[in-house]
Formats: sequence, structure tokens, C-alpha cells
Amino acid sequence: MNKLEKLAQKLIRRSYPKEQFLGILQNLFGMFEDPEIIYQTLIARGFPLAEKNGKVYLKTAKTPYKNQEFTVVDIETSGSKPEYAQVIEIGAIKFRGDKVIDRFESFIYADEIPEYISKLTGIIQTDLENAPLQKEVLKQFKEFLGDSVFVAHNVHFDYNFISSKLEQLGFGKLANRRLCSIDLAKKTIESERYGLEYLNESLGINTAVSHRAYADALTAWKVMQKALQHIPNDIRTTEDLIHFSKKAKSKRLPSQQNVNKLCSKKVTPVVDSCSEHIEESVNSDNKSN
Repeated sequence: MNKLEKLAQKLIRRSYPKEQFLGILQNLFGMFEDPEIIYQTLIARGFPLAEKNGKVYLKTAKTPYKNQEFTVVDIETSGSKPEYAQVIEIGAIKFRGDKVIDRFESFIYADEIPEYISKLTGIIQTDLENAPLQKEVLKQFKEFLGDSVFVAHNVHFDYNFISSKLEQLGFGKLANRRLCSIDLAKKTIESERYGLEYLNESLGINTAVSHRAYADALTAWKVMQKALQHIPNDIRTTEDLIHFSKKAKSKRLPSQQNVNKLCSKKVTPVVDSCSEHIEESVNSDNKSN
């Protein structure tokens, strides 16, 4: 368990008076470090800390998951290892409950794209020639993300790749709480497989584009919406939801009757200008490919 997770586990159980909390930070991160600087740095990196009545608490441990801001993220990269590759496209959807709050989408400039990446994604060199630099886009994305919960379909890859690139660029690693939509789907949706393309078809989501960042983020968001319909009643806070998604022996699946009903149910678009732009963006991408 890393230091951030140890800190989160302490705060899930209880809140702490500010001075006591600063002492915990010193014990975890180093007795010779300024705990106030550590505290402010964690907040800047997206760790969801807040104060009330002189006590420090973890916001995700107090916030009902239905009121939590989540950001579903997908990236396309020029390779699998952040040491040797970079992000070439990023797409994200921020939501609360069933309402989309905001969206983020950008190509990122790269000197060259390996041929196999172009074949997989359909992104070619000319798509990136006039795109903003990686440092600029990831800085904007970090501000967009804030301290929301980072969600991705295989969150380990997207989170760690972005976090590593942010550190390389001088912005510090991410400290956001995170949730894997694959793990959550496995607990709530009965399926033979849980890859995004398979769920896109089997659940009747039918996003027309795949292996493009924004389109895949949109599909993962819709998978999340379906999964959240089947959360047990004893799951209340965001941390409850994160724990539930990871818990290996508590797989709770809906009946086959409910699965059939769920698979045939069409996701209703959020009726606002933001959601209209979401569907238009994916459709226009599909037309341009």
C-alpha cells in the first residue's frame, strides 16, 4: 500500500484536527518536510482534502457517490511506456449522477506516430501537425480534472501514464482517487467479456467510433451509467463505491431478466447543450474518418 492509500485509509475511518493531521503527514512523508507544504501539495495534485470546524477530512469519504464529480478519461498514446512515448489524444467527460457537467477533448502535437498506432486509431501525422504541445494540454487537463474521481476503462494504464507525464513535465504526479469502470462493470453487469468494444455492442451503447479518446470516454461513461443502476443499497459514499469496485468476493450481478432489460435499454442523452455537443463531437469524428 503506497503512502497516498495509507493516508486515504486513515481518513476514511475518521477526520483529524489540523495539527494532528499535519503530524500524520510528517510520519508518512518525512519528519524533515514541512507538513503544511505537503498538505497544500496534496491538494494541488488532486487529493480531495477539505477542512471543517478545525478538522481535516477526505471529501470522498463524506460525499454520497450520487453527488460525486467523476471524470471519465481515455487517452491515445504513441506507445505503451510513458518513458518513451507520449499522449497524442485525450478525451474526458466530467459527470455527477446522470448529468454531464463538462467535457475535454484535444489532439496533442507529436513529431511522428508509429504506423501501428495510426492503423489502430486512425490518427495520422497531419492530424497532429497544428495541435498544441503535450505540456499545454496536460496542464489544462489537470485543471479540468481538479480533485474529481479519475475513472477509466483499465484505470491503471490511463491514470499512471498521465501521472507519469505530468511528473516529467514538472507538474507533479496525480493524487486523485480513482475507479476502474472494468472492475465496477464486473460487479454489476453480467457479460462474457468486459472489454470496451464488447460492452459497447452487447449493452446496446453502439458508439460508432472506437480507439479514439473522446469516443471511448463517451462509451465508458455510458457503461458507468448502466453500472450505477445496480449498486447495492448499502453502498453510499464515494469511498464505499471505490471499495465495492475492488472487492473480489462481493460480486453482485443482476438477474438475467434484469440484464436483458438493461441491455435493451437505450441510454437517454442528457438534455442540455453540453450533451448535445458530446453526441455531435463523436458523430463528426466518425464522419471525418
